[in-house]
Amino acid sequence: MTDSFDVVVIGGGPGGYVAAIRAAQLGLSTACVEKRGTLGGTCLNVGCIPSKELLHSTHLFEQAQHGFAERGIRVPGGIEVDLATMMAGKDKVVRDLTRGIGFLFRKNGVEHVPGVGQIAGLGRVEVTSEEGETRTLQARNIIIATGSEPASLPDIEIDETRILSSTGALALDAVPKHLAVIGGGYIGLEMAVVWSRLGAKVTVIEFLDRLLSNMDSDIARDMQRILAKKGLAFMLGHKVAGVEAGEGSVTLSVEKRASGEITTVEADAVLVAVGRRPYTAGLGLENVGIETDTQGRISVNDCFRTDAAGIYAIGDVVRGPMLAHKAEDEGAVCAEIVAGQSGHIDYNAIPGVVYTWPEAAAVGRTEEALKEAGIEYAVGRFPFQANSRARCSGETQGFVKILADKRTDRVLGVHILGADAGTMIAEAALAMEFGASAEDIARTCHAHPTLSEAVKEAALAVDGRPIHV
Repeated sequence: MTDSFDVVVIGGGPGGYVAAIRAAQLGLSTACVEKRGTLGGTCLNVGCIPSKELLHSTHLFEQAQHGFAERGIRVPGGIEVDLATMMAGKDKVVRDLTRGIGFLFRKNGVEHVPGVGQIAGLGRVEVTSEEGETRTLQARNIIIATGSEPASLPDIEIDETRILSSTGALALDAVPKHLAVIGGGYIGLEMAVVWSRLGAKVTVIEFLDRLLSNMDSDIARDMQRILAKKGLAFMLGHKVAGVEAGEGSVTLSVEKRASGEITTVEADAVLVAVGRRPYTAGLGLENVGIETDTQGRISVNDCFRTDAAGIYAIGDVVRGPMLAHKAEDEGAVCAEIVAGQSGHIDYNAIPGVVYTWPEAAAVGRTEEALKEAGIEYAVGRFPFQANSRARCSGETQGFVKILADKRTDRVLGVHILGADAGTMIAEAALAMEFGASAEDIARTCHAHPTLSEAVKEAALAVDGRPIHV
C-alpha cells in the first residue's frame, strides 16, 4: 500500500468520484478520501437518488388512485401505501448504486480511503479513520470536492424528528398529517409533492413572491397553478418569524412581508428547504492559505486552481449552481487539466430540473434575464395540449418555450414544463453547446409521435410558423 499519489480527491460525491475515476483513466495514481460510510456523497445517499426514487413511487401511487379508472383499469379493493416497503425500496436503490461506485473504483484502480480528510499542508492530506487512526497521504495534486450541506434559518434548530432537513424528509416512518415546507425551490417542491401524494396536507412558505426563483417566471406561475390544483397550499411573500417545537407538533409564526401581518401555522413536521451551503468545515484550508468568500465558497480560476499551488476545487464548494451534473462535468475536466490536457465547461448550457410531475426543466437564460441585460429576443412557445403523444398519454399540462436572439436566431434559453421535461431538455442543452439556432432545431426531424416534437414546434414558433397550433 502506497501513501504517495499523483492525485488525492477529498470527497466521494458526484464531483469527487468522477474526478478520481477520470484521473485514474488518464494514468494518474489516484486516491479518493470519503468520510461517509458509503461513496456517492449527498446525491446518491440522501439527495438526488433517494428523492427521485420516492418521487417515482409516489407518482405511480397517484396514477393508480386518479388515473387508472379513466383508462379502463380497475383495481379491486382499492389502493393503499406500504410506506415501510416503499422506504426499503429506496434504500436498496441507494445501496446498489453506492456499491457500484466502489466497483468502478476497483475497475479503474482508484484507492478508496475511508475517513475524514484534512489538508495538512501543500501536497499533504491527513485522513482520520472512524477508529481514530491517522494516515498521511502525499499528493502532487489535491482536488477538493466536499460538496454542500443543508442551510437553515436563524434560531431554527434542525433535529430531523419534527424540524427536518431534506435528509430527514427522506426518512420519515409515517406520513405527517400536515407538513410545512419552508422554501419554494427545487428541494422544497419535490419533497412537498412526495408527501402530498401520500396524503399529507402540505403548506409551502416562500419568502419571495414566486416559486422557483431561478427559473423562468412562466414556468413558476404555471407550476404553482398545477400544484395548487393537486392540493398544495402556498404562502408566497411570507417569512418565518419563529418556530416552536412542541411534544407532538410544531408552531410557526409566519409574517406577510408586505403588511407585517402574522399568521400561525400548526404542523406535525417542518421541512427547512432554504438552500445549501458549501461544506468546508475542518478541511484545513487555513493551513495552505485558502480563503472562502461570504457564501463560504472557495475561489478558483477557470482551470479550478485555488490560490494554493497544486490544490483544485470543484462542485458545490465553488461558484455556480449546486447541481450533481455540474460537479460531475467539473470533476472530469479538472482531472484532465491536472493530467496536462485542456478542458472547458459552458456554464450557460447546464440544465436544471425539478422532478415534480409535470417536471420543469431549463437551460440558458430566462426571459427576465434577457430583459435585464437589454438583449433583443424572439419567443417561440408550444403547448403540450397540442402534442399528439401528450394527448395519448394524458400528459397535456405545460409547454415548451424557446428564447432566441432576435438578430442571429441563436438559442439563448429553453424552458419546458411537462411530462419528462428533464429528459427533453438534453436536446436543448446540446443545441446550445454547439451554438445552434432555433431554425436548426426546427429543421431537425423529430420522431412522431413523441413529446419532443413540442420542442421542434416551439422552435418553429420562434419564426411564427408552428404547424400544429
